[in-house]
Amino acid sequence: MNHYFTNSPDLKNNPKSISTFIGDAEINLISDDGVFSKSKVDYGTRLLLESLPKITGNVLDLGCGYGVIGIFIKKNNDVAIDMVDINERALNLAKRNIELNSLRDIRVFVSDAYSNVKEKYDYIITNPPIRAGKAKVLEFLLGAFANLNEKGELWFVMRKDHWVKTIIKLMETNYNVEVIDRDKGFYIIKITTMIGKNL
Repeated sequence: MNHYFTNSPDLKNNPKSISTFIGDAEINLISDDGVFSKSKVDYGTRLLLESLPKITGNVLDLGCGYGVIGIFIKKNNDVAIDMVDINERALNLAKRNIELNSLRDIRVFVSDAYSNVKEKYDYIITNPPIRAGKAKVLEFLLGAFANLNEKGELWFVMRKDHWVKTIIKLMETNYNVEVIDRDKGFYIIKITTMIGKNL
């Protein structure tokens, strides 16, 4: 079965317009079949974005889908953003949505997790692809610190029933883990490098 993290060249186009407010930011989006949360901005992503502080530096929107995270961050912060996904349909939508929201200084490119990522970032922010399986989710999360600057931060959202407590316990061994918010079964997690720990 094809999921939103795969490419399906035979999938028909069925574009849908989404207009929503996240915090005080109005975001206009075009979605389509074959992408995650095609009909609306999912609650977990919304909670993640509303939990973020003011951001400076550069940002990686990992598994960007049709661009909600990167677009929201760019609307609210003076930062450079890279947006990556394995799903080419999602990336094409993200490019259209960047233009739709009149934004600049955002790079969009294909990457299976960090496979094509060459930079290091101050923030990596993601709603990881649970349906891709636990191994892929761990690749998203554990791979972050090879791609973050020394004081960089990984932010992600995960549901309680999607191994979040297991993930927290695993990452507490080598990283500082902070639960920023919890609501409707979703956890917002911030992870930073444990100073002095040999990783």
